[in-house]
Amino acid sequence: MRQFERRQQLLQRIHSQGRQSVDSLAGEFGVSVQTLRGDIRHLADKGLVLRRQGEVLPFPEQENIGYDQRQIVNVAGKRQIAARAASLVQDHQALFLGTGTTVEQLADALSDKQGLHIMTNNLHALIKLCQLKCELVVAGGRVRRRDQDVIGGDAWRFFQRYRADVGIVSVGGMDSHGQLYDYNDDEVMAREALLAHSSYRVLVLDKTKFDLPLRCSAGRLSDYDAVVTDVPLPDKLRSPLAAQGVRFMG
Repeated sequence: MRQFERRQQLLQRIHSQGRQSVDSLAGEFGVSVQTLRGDIRHLADKGLVLRRQGEVLPFPEQENIGYDQRQIVNVAGKRQIAARAASLVQDHQALFLGTGTTVEQLADALSDKQGLHIMTNNLHALIKLCQLKCELVVAGGRVRRRDQDVIGGDAWRFFQRYRADVGIVSVGGMDSHGQLYDYNDDEVMAREALLAHSSYRVLVLDKTKFDLPLRCSAGRLSDYDAVVTDVPLPDKLRSPLAAQGVRFMG
């Protein structure tokens, strides 16, 4: 396994399973403790994990890690989600895209669509979308520099001005009961306006967000017409919602 792939899997393991022993991780990844410590030092220097004596912990969840840091977490899973979500979009539709790295992956997955009208507050996605043959409208206002997006009141007013056939968003986390969460009210505010003006609402959620309750309530799975994941959700969440017509892809 190459160094980059090992560090990617290591980061995913720590964020999905919590506190880990350095010795046990070295054994599981088949490398020396010294090599594993080098990987952890690299991740810690980037602010992705916390080091303790003989252990490594996820970065504290009071605030999301930076956008560039999140881009290396579960890349394969996010691309898989993007391809599935793109199948829900038809040519010539109006599309809202929210913030986040999983939504950003949609910019590549939509390359074969024709005549789309896309509105977004995700500046990372915007850069990629500029390569597509589509009409683009971007939210204006105060930019959150770390994540390079526009949220809060500026994004709320932007999405209030339009209507979309499909709205695609992500969230910060989900607990075991299907309650959704995010890191701050500004993110929730922008998403609520986006969803309120979307005829068909799609949630994209990779496995690192499972069992991750955060500070701000951000709705429930039942608020969406489709939920797209990289691994199946537990049956206890899927079954009652499927009966209500929610579509699951994952």
